[in-house]
Amino acid sequence: MYKEYRDVTINGAVSQMYREMAGRHRAHPNTIQIINTATLKAADCKRDHVVEMHNAKLKFPIIKKMPMVAKRLRSTFQAASADDLRAVRG
Repeated sequence: MYKEYRDVTINGAVSQMYREMAGRHRAHPNTIQIINTATLKAADCKRDHVVEMHNAKLKFPIIKKMPMVAKRLRSTFQAASADDLRAVRG
């Protein structure tokens, strides 16, 4: 079986392979034998889910980061009385 994974390290790609084999095929890690690992160039990739990331103009949306509230203004639990809830609803 031939598999391609996109990751920063080979260890990360092997971890992805173990997770996929466990999820899709219910294979236990001790039953999987890895014959060879290699780092491929973009031209050598065969799988569609890997090749689609080779586009140089690929863009992802920028998520707007909100500034954190000051520590003194934060609260773990913020209670609201029934009168406050009626004022908001009514």
